Amino acid sequence: MPQSTLSPDTVNADKITITVEPRHIPKGHMEDLGPMSDTSPESWQYHPDIINEYYRQRLPQVIGRLINVFFLFSRFAIGLWWDKIRGKNPKQERKRAIHLREMLTELGPTYIKVGQALSTRPDLVPPVYLDELTTLQDKLPSFPNEVAFRFIEEELGATPEAIYAELSEKPIAAASLGQVYKGRLKTGEKVAVKVQRPDLIRRITLDIYILRNLSIWAQNTFSFIRSDLVAITDELAGRIFEEINYLQEGRNAEEFAELYGHLPEIYVPKIYWEYTARRVLTMEWVEGIKLTNIQAIQAAGIEATHLVEVGVNCSLRQLLEHGFFHADPHPGNLLAMKDGRLAYLDFGMMSRIKPYQRYGLIEAVVHLVNRDFDALAYDYIKLDFLKPETDLTPIIPALNEVFGNALGSSVAELNFKSITDQMSEMMYEFPFKVPAYYALILRSMVTLEGIAIGIDPNFKVLSKAYPYVAKRLLTDSSPELRASLKDLLFKEGSFRWNRLENLMRNAKDSQDYDIDKVVDQAADFLFSSRGEFIRERLVKEIINALDIYSRRTWFNMSSIVREQVGLAVQETPPDLQGQSESVEHIQNILRILQNTPGFDPMRLVPLVMKLLGKPETQQMGQKIAEGLMQKMVARLIRNLLLEIDQPKETLKPQKTLPAA
Repeated sequence: MPQSTLSPDTVNADKITITVEPRHIPKGHMEDLGPMSDTSPESWQYHPDIINEYYRQRLPQVIGRLINVFFLFSRFAIGLWWDKIRGKNPKQERKRAIHLREMLTELGPTYIKVGQALSTRPDLVPPVYLDELTTLQDKLPSFPNEVAFRFIEEELGATPEAIYAELSEKPIAAASLGQVYKGRLKTGEKVAVKVQRPDLIRRITLDIYILRNLSIWAQNTFSFIRSDLVAITDELAGRIFEEINYLQEGRNAEEFAELYGHLPEIYVPKIYWEYTARRVLTMEWVEGIKLTNIQAIQAAGIEATHLVEVGVNCSLRQLLEHGFFHADPHPGNLLAMKDGRLAYLDFGMMSRIKPYQRYGLIEAVVHLVNRDFDALAYDYIKLDFLKPETDLTPIIPALNEVFGNALGSSVAELNFKSITDQMSEMMYEFPFKVPAYYALILRSMVTLEGIAIGIDPNFKVLSKAYPYVAKRLLTDSSPELRASLKDLLFKEGSFRWNRLENLMRNAKDSQDYDIDKVVDQAADFLFSSRGEFIRERLVKEIINALDIYSRRTWFNMSSIVREQVGLAVQETPPDLQGQSESVEHIQNILRILQNTPGFDPMRLVPLVMKLLGKPETQQMGQKIAEGLMQKMVARLIRNLLLEIDQPKETLKPQKTLPAA
């Protein structure tokens, strides 16, 4: 979307009253488009059947579009080939980048969106191309004011002069689907007024029709294509149709504000509904700087990398907490405000994922970071990448090879591009099928990571994401994540303390991490029926720790006595050397708790008193006492039997007392 702000690197801040030049208002040929008209009720939502029926009767138009697209791309490809033959030339490379930008602009909204996606990937696109493609975000050619002002009058029922006290003479930004004016309401509020481009439905639906039929042809022709290309096309097309309905965008903005606007470093502008309709959107004006303008951000005393981390954390909440996410977070839609907050602007392209998909993604991240490839293979079934009947036997070693060996020692150091590149090769060998919902998730995260890499080349999304995932595992009471936490912490009957330490160490760095909630939920879960398996293992750990501690204490005391009376001091048995591993981990966890912001040891006192009164605690105490007694009796019997079996002549004192 166009940049609805007045940033230091774009336009002048002077206010300009409305001036409408008396030009002819071109209406194009929208009147004869039927369901493909911008004003037709059928065009408000995506209906592939209506689009197919419409363009099947207009094959010359479709063929003409195909020829045009093929000619433009062929011309560009030949140019690249010729440049390669002649050798690298910076001036020629700049000309070629300009050619690409102009070609995408000429091809219209669908291809402009492709260019916008590429403009966020400095790891894929050379810098000279990035410079040109970045202008596709909000610096496209604008359409005449007369058309925009006519749309305002048609949609809102009054002339711009009657609605707005001020409106900029020219658009301050223009993008693929509309252009933005800066204005002021009669009541004094500064606003951004977005007006849709004319003839938008026809231009978009023609490209969608072609792309959808190419997807059908490709799926039926090439057996190696296992992804549902048609479903992915429909998913993307459905989101684009929502994006061109500004009423839906306004509703999206309000839902986004309700879910994420309370976060201290996130800002969502207000929608003015009385001045909003399907092709006109009036929203609060936001002053800010595009995230790509690092110098301006730093000059304002804002840390750009921190803002990207804020964006990553917000995106994780969108994907994994509520399932309502921004599918188009390019730099034109994200602004650094002067007070350090991150402002989201465009809410046209939003999407949703279901709860089981959200929990599946969390589990997949946990299994990926912990290299549990058996569980990761099952995650792909949960996430609809694989069918339930798929044989995972050959897939698990492939996952181990892809993520375990080829990508280094730390999975958290990977980026999404590395993961997708490695996965793409494996998906050709096995029956993976990329679900439609995942295409938008991937687009969103890859775009956000592209922005981050542009600011900090060493930025890794997964390393920033894991603290949030750890927090969710420790604080979310859903059965799915409780089961995931159980699988993570227990293996073959033993408790993996190092995993708990890792989770707590990462979670304490997550935003709004409530350690009191973690402690309360841990206690509630521990003493619930679902926590019985933990209590049983905890009892065993406590018995072993107390047994070692008591034996070490007795040995140390006896050694002191023997030394004082002149007897030889025996060497410490191996099983009493060092600390119990469990005790060491508990000490580490206590240190992590002490370093966690907001932790107050005194708040544990009432919780401990409450737990001591629970019948489960008394049962645990009884089991611990019985376990210690059993160990003591067993050790006593074993020692007695050893003394009986040992020959008397071997029983020699090591040292005698001196004679009196």
